[in-house]
Amino acid sequence: MLAFIMFSFFYFIFLNATYNFDFLAILEYKDKMIFGFFTTFIISLLSLIIGVIFALILCYMSLCKIVILNMFARVYIELIRGTPLLVQVLLIYYIFADSLGLDNRYVCGVLILALFSSAYICEIFRAGILSVHKIQYESAKALGLSEFEIYKSVIFPQALKSVLAPLSGQLSNLIKDSSLLSVIAISELTQNAQEINAFTFSTLEIYIPLALCYLVLTLPISIFSRKLEKKLS
Repeated sequence: MLAFIMFSFFYFIFLNATYNFDFLAILEYKDKMIFGFFTTFIISLLSLIIGVIFALILCYMSLCKIVILNMFARVYIELIRGTPLLVQVLLIYYIFADSLGLDNRYVCGVLILALFSSAYICEIFRAGILSVHKIQYESAKALGLSEFEIYKSVIFPQALKSVLAPLSGQLSNLIKDSSLLSVIAISELTQNAQEINAFTFSTLEIYIPLALCYLVLTLPISIFSRKLEKKLS
């Protein structure tokens, strides 16, 4: 019933709009959109994997008692979170990557997103770990468990429940943030949509499917996260 009401509402809105929609104009470019869809998916997936690895390292550094490592993690996190992603994309690609001789824009795009998301994921992990009461750690240590066993069997399972919701939100944001890679001419969804718009001048006809494509990519994350939350609870 809700789906029917929503469909009827949007159908009425589009039917009475003064803009004349012509989706046939973009059909011949469907292969370009499909290519952009899978490019965005692969870039986001690789960025997620690398970003989680970086985040775990940063989380360890931010919680450890070695002052240099702790300060490095804090400065890095504040620097990444305090500056726009667009600026980071331009600086890393045109300055740092160019100085290091890294000219593959796709590799750079994956690294940029991984470095950006790692700062946010690190804070999510750190908050989850700190949410577990200190008595849990001390009790496990009193039982003779090693540091690795304590985190593996005691801390992480409890922290996982509190990090699922913010983590799924961050993963969805990572997919949407990949659209900013269009500024360095990576052929992902947004870049390809802009090129199709330049060919056909069908702005709304291409950006509506673009939004739906991002929804298709992010919706499974939310569904999986909710199912996992119910299973853990």
